[in-house]
Amino acid sequence: MHDVLVTGGAGFVGSNLVSRLLAEGCRVRVLDNLSRPGVRLNAAWLAEQGDDRLEIIQADVRDAAAVARAVQGVDTVFHFAAQVAVTTSVADPRLDFEVNALGTFNVLDAARRASPSPVVLFSSTNKVYGSLEDLEVGESARRYVLSGLPAGVAENRPLDFHSPYGCSKGAADQYVIDFSRIYGLPTVVLRLSCIYGPRQFGTEDQGWVAHFARRALANEPITIYGDGKQVRDVLFVSDAVEAFLRARQRAEHVRQQCYNVGGGPANSLSLLELIDLLEQRLGRTVHYQFAPWRPGDQRVYLSDLSAIQAATGWSPQVGVEEGVDRLLAWLQLLPALPAGT
Repeated sequence: MHDVLVTGGAGFVGSNLVSRLLAEGCRVRVLDNLSRPGVRLNAAWLAEQGDDRLEIIQADVRDAAAVARAVQGVDTVFHFAAQVAVTTSVADPRLDFEVNALGTFNVLDAARRASPSPVVLFSSTNKVYGSLEDLEVGESARRYVLSGLPAGVAENRPLDFHSPYGCSKGAADQYVIDFSRIYGLPTVVLRLSCIYGPRQFGTEDQGWVAHFARRALANEPITIYGDGKQVRDVLFVSDAVEAFLRARQRAEHVRQQCYNVGGGPANSLSLLELIDLLEQRLGRTVHYQFAPWRPGDQRVYLSDLSAIQAATGWSPQVGVEEGVDRLLAWLQLLPALPAGT
């Protein structure tokens, strides 16, 4: 019997969570289709830690029968499996819908049919709030400033599903909440901002902090979509893992709730500011070029953390400079990714 199921458990945040759970003595089952770059390396890394307490099932969340089997016998489901790139959602909206919306429905339906039903914690996204075009935004030389909401975006912000990715994750987000309301399933939604750190194989379409760092280390040019002043609150992955674990510990208190989880205003960073930091750390120029804005891109997004702090006592512990240093140290030890990893 396994205590915990982590869908997408060989991915970036999922593998960090699985590693933490194994270190704490949990028995963990991972369901992952192992299709994304780097996840096979993550799976091998986890296998070194897990002995007989780790089970890895290569399957897709779109396979309802496989999901139902994986849910059996666990008391907690951390649902991370997803299509994660806005650009991919625009190019292939059906795939995006099937993975994010239908895949999440499969997890929820399997959980409600299980006896007893497990707690389900869902990894949502700040993209459910849309492009935030109505907010008052100031501008300085290197960043945009959220003038109207200095504490950041709170959970009472109206939802605005901009892009197929926003629609699919937003639909999944609302299903997770409603399955608690209608079926009594204990569920919690964490709407994540930009998570970064080790085990992240950043690409141009997803994981921008790791992508910028990888390109800078390789002395390759970075493409910035927009003007580079876009700001995000960034959160180191160990802090994200802690947020999920705190929510699990308080599941009965926070069930049927959603929480914004990110670095908050104290850990915000623009694209240009990240380049400045990388240049400082590497001691050389980082080359970059500009390209047109991407649809639905938020000029500035900051998470208001007051709700999750009040509910669980959680707050970020790793600052931006320390986090980027730790990411760079891990990336410098990483071999070139072979095809199929």
